[in-house]
Amino acid sequence: MAKSKPDARRPDMTHSSRRLLLLALAIAAIAGLIWRYSRPQPIPVVLHTVTLGRVEASVANTRAGTVNACRRARITPSASGQVIKLLVHKGDRVIAGQLLLELWNEDARAQLHLAEQDATAAQARIEEACVQADNATREAHRQHILQDKKLVSTDSVERADTEAKARAASCRAARANAEVSSARIDAAHAALARTQLRAPFAGVVAELTGELGEFITPSPPGIPTPPAIDLVDDSCLYVTAPIDEVDAPRLKTGMPARITLDAFPGEHFSGHVRRVAPYVLDREKQARTVDVEVEFNTTADTKALLTGYSADVEIILETHDKVLRIPSAALLEGNQALVFNADDKRLHTQRIEAGLSNWEYTEVRSGLADGARVVTSLERDGVKEGAYVTVDTTPGSTDTQ
Repeated sequence: MAKSKPDARRPDMTHSSRRLLLLALAIAAIAGLIWRYSRPQPIPVVLHTVTLGRVEASVANTRAGTVNACRRARITPSASGQVIKLLVHKGDRVIAGQLLLELWNEDARAQLHLAEQDATAAQARIEEACVQADNATREAHRQHILQDKKLVSTDSVERADTEAKARAASCRAARANAEVSSARIDAAHAALARTQLRAPFAGVVAELTGELGEFITPSPPGIPTPPAIDLVDDSCLYVTAPIDEVDAPRLKTGMPARITLDAFPGEHFSGHVRRVAPYVLDREKQARTVDVEVEFNTTADTKALLTGYSADVEIILETHDKVLRIPSAALLEGNQALVFNADDKRLHTQRIEAGLSNWEYTEVRSGLADGARVVTSLERDGVKEGAYVTVDTTPGSTDTQ
């Protein structure tokens, strides 16, 4: 039997198959690279996990408010004169009634001394006149006894009675003169007090205008002049802040409030509304506002504060606790939110029913479940329905709650 000859084309076919395989692999690699570099890049987004918490409805001031003292007195002696005693400095703490400043008052002191001496003399005249009145009364009594015994005449008795009445009148006149002398002492004390400046309440000396040896004078009517001393009672502070007239009807005294100050960033102070002004301020080029006073709840919170600090207030109108909430920054127009789908890593629009809301949080009544994650970085380019995203891994940005 004849042997078959080997096929001379087989090596060529094997070589061709390899070439085709390599070409296919190259095409696949190129296609993979094209797909890899042409596919859309994921957009990093900041997410917030929907959880239970507190949501408050509140209003805030339209312009910066100011920390004020409950009591503040800009005081000057009621008399004019030269300062001979200056007993305090800026920043000194004083007690109620403490002498702060004194003007030259030698004339007033001399008048006081004179009034006191006159009062002493008046007291001596009282003693003299009233002793004589007592003697005259006793003498008249004796004359009546002797008359009953027919030992003296009627004329003697009448003279004794008249003398007793005259002496009694002299005693009363002396007592009245003593009261006049006492009143002169009070007047002299008042004149002296007009040259002295005393603290009307305990506080701290904020400003000091008068200097030792200077002449100071009270303000003439209608012409304000700087006070000698500005005294502040910093044991009680409050904030005055303007609230838009639209929000004013909802405000009532006693409502809780939060106070923030630029001087203490990151800190909140609790307070309450103590007064809502009964009128609207209409100032040119400014929105119409109502001044609201918010008092600090805790005196200890005010120890490090200074009057004049700028402050903001947030007045709480209504509170809902343990409700689903999302950051108000996550809301789109029409009460919609972009929800992150972990399976396809894309964003999907979800409409919600919103409840209470403020600048920080909005209550979710329906539309989202506990644990859902919504986008808060809506300002980033490309963040929209269907966007392919990745979670922002920047510290403090990812999956905030």
